Amino acid sequence: MINQVVLVGRLTKDPELRYTADGAAVVNVTLAVSRNFRNAEGVVDTDFVHCTLWRKVAENTAQYCRKGSIIGVTGRIQTRSYENKDGKRMHVTEVVAESVRFMGGKTTAWVAQE
Repeated sequence: MINQVVLVGRLTKDPELRYTADGAAVVNVTLAVSRNFRNAEGVVDTDFVHCTLWRKVAENTAQYCRKGSIIGVTGRIQTRSYENKDGKRMHVTEVVAESVRFMGGKTTAWVAQE
């Protein structure tokens, strides 16, 4: 099976680096990705895609990117579920990044990979 995703979009907020209990760096970001067509009203819609970045990819993205930065993400789609505080089952679909390319500014050609 193939599970490969490539996205280019803008970060909706500054990346916040944190570490797991075993010391792995992780950043959760939302990427605003414009669609390639206009809707019935002539407007280009935007999808907001949740992405998880791990280890060196997470550290580099947190260091070099800010809200509004354009990045390219290559990764895979992952689904998971959990129970919220009200006992309701919640389902999450996200992209787990394998590499990130910084597309804007002075870091255009720089690539962070796992």
